Amino acid sequence: MSHVIRRPQRTLTPEEYETVRTTALLNLQGGLIMGIIDPVPNPSPMSEDEGAWVRERVWPEFMTEIDSKYPFGFWRWSMCERGTCWNCLAKRCDLCVHRQEGGPHVDDNTDWVHDARGRGVAKLILRSDDAPCVWWCRCPCAKDGPTPEGPARRRRRAKQAAPGEPEAEPVKADCTMRPDPTAVPRRGRRVPEPVDEAQFTLF
Repeated sequence: MSHVIRRPQRTLTPEEYETVRTTALLNLQGGLIMGIIDPVPNPSPMSEDEGAWVRERVWPEFMTEIDSKYPFGFWRWSMCERGTCWNCLAKRCDLCVHRQEGGPHVDDNTDWVHDARGRGVAKLILRSDDAPCVWWCRCPCAKDGPTPEGPARRRRRAKQAAPGEPEAEPVKADCTMRPDPTAVPRRGRRVPEPVDEAQFTLF
C-alpha cells in the first residue's frame, strides 16, 4: 500500500487525559506502541452502555482482565481504529512510526474469534468491501518525502554549520610513570591493609 489513508485524529478530553495519565506505566508504554492511547472507534450499532454490558456479562475473564488494564480497552480496537503513534504524540513527527517503517501495519482484514480460554478458534472477516484494515498514524504530518524538522536534525545541522575547532591532541601514556603511593585512593576503592607476617605462619 503506497498511499497514506488519512483518518480523523482524536483529541483527548481532560477526563480522558486523566484516565491515560493514571494508567500503569507498563500498560501505558504498550498502549503507545500499539496506537490505542487515542483510538477512534468506527461507527457501531451498539451504544457505549450496550458495549459495556456485553463486556461485563458476556466476555470471558481473560478478555476483561487485559482490557481493564488499558485506558480505553485492549480487545476493542481493530487496526483501522488505532490512533496516533508515540513519536507524533511527543511532537517528534520526524520519527513518525509509519515514516520509519515506510508503510502501515496491515492486518489482512481479519481478526480471530477466541474461546473462553483465549485460544483462537476461527478467523473473523472484518470487512467485506476489500477496504484495508490498516493502521496509519492519524497525525496529519507527512509520512513520506523530505524529513520534517526535528531536534536531532536541527542539532546535526548546527554541528555541521559550526566553525571547526582544533581537536586537542590525545595525551600519550608514559610507560615509565608510576602511581604515587601516597596519593589519596579513588573513591569507592578499598585500600589494601598491610599483611602481618605472622599470618603466614598459620598456613
